[in-house]
Amino acid sequence: MKLPRVHLALALFAALAFASAVRADLTEGMKKGTPDIKSVSALIFGPEGILFIGDPQGGAIFAVATGDTKASDATGGIKVANINEKIASSLGIESSKLLVKALAVNPGSTNAYLGVMRGTGRDAAPALIRVERGTNKVTAVDLKDVSFSKVTLPKAVQRQEAITSLGYAGGKLYVAGLSNEDFASTLRAVPFPFKEAERGTSIQIFHGAHGRVEPKKGELTTAAPVQTFTPFDIKGETHLLAAYTCTPLVKIPVSELKPGAKVKGTTVAELGNRNKPLDMVVYEKDGKRFILMANTTRGVMKVSTEGIEDIEPITKPVRGGGTAGLKYEKITDLKGVVQLAKLDDKHAVIVTQASDGAMTLDTIALP
Repeated sequence: MKLPRVHLALALFAALAFASAVRADLTEGMKKGTPDIKSVSALIFGPEGILFIGDPQGGAIFAVATGDTKASDATGGIKVANINEKIASSLGIESSKLLVKALAVNPGSTNAYLGVMRGTGRDAAPALIRVERGTNKVTAVDLKDVSFSKVTLPKAVQRQEAITSLGYAGGKLYVAGLSNEDFASTLRAVPFPFKEAERGTSIQIFHGAHGRVEPKKGELTTAAPVQTFTPFDIKGETHLLAAYTCTPLVKIPVSELKPGAKVKGTTVAELGNRNKPLDMVVYEKDGKRFILMANTTRGVMKVSTEGIEDIEPITKPVRGGGTAGLKYEKITDLKGVVQLAKLDDKHAVIVTQASDGAMTLDTIALP
């Protein structure tokens, strides 16, 4: 059925107005200026080129409108050898005084961003670096006079573990870290645009390698905080898959993340002790979903999520560095991976570090 032209025009106007309103809402409450970011531990992109920056020293999250919203025509990967040297040079410091803390890819432009700390001790300061897909151009992002917003996390501890990982899904920013609540390991769901952050949800898990529930009530520290996580859909419900030190993998429904609540996650895998997970991404291949996880001592793992819906929880000790639960394989040709982020449906970008300290930003096919 054909609509009269006036109705078509009104429909088009309404659609454009709605789209504009949605875009405007994402920057609601943002102001122009220079964000007072004191440190950086985690990065994640939301819609419209908005970058979330975790600042554990300041106990806050920043949302920065990067303006990087144009889709790239490039189809090749990103590769920069000696990226630490190039970043240090762009910042005017020696590479020995540079720490690469986080990596994220803007899904809109597929440009890569790195959060770094320049200098050491009290003189250390955060910086943001962009690497353009197609040109591999490395530039420092100027954070002066940008549109940004900030939310402070209540009861966050004032150290690196205050913010260990970030995730974005369904209009909410999810934040993992430690707090000074009864159960120190905390997940927060912060609606975006930011208004305020409420108390987080305290998370307990059964840690197979340690053979106990952690943390126990009243413990203000934990031997195994969440190190990295990713949103993951299970039977139409959004969950967080969280990887802890030593290396339990736990599923937590986001519907249970309520302010001040105490929740016990379901341990779906034990992937080996004496190890720290670094980054993880979800991808689909041959109709199946996998987790690709980078680790400090156990290399890069490809974890199958088959059966995760109804898997029997791990509730008994898994000793001697053993593994249990979801199956995985090691990707042995990937060595020295210290950062990992998804580039597109078939590729990821990684930062590798050689024994001499040299770092390379590279693209890999998702295995």
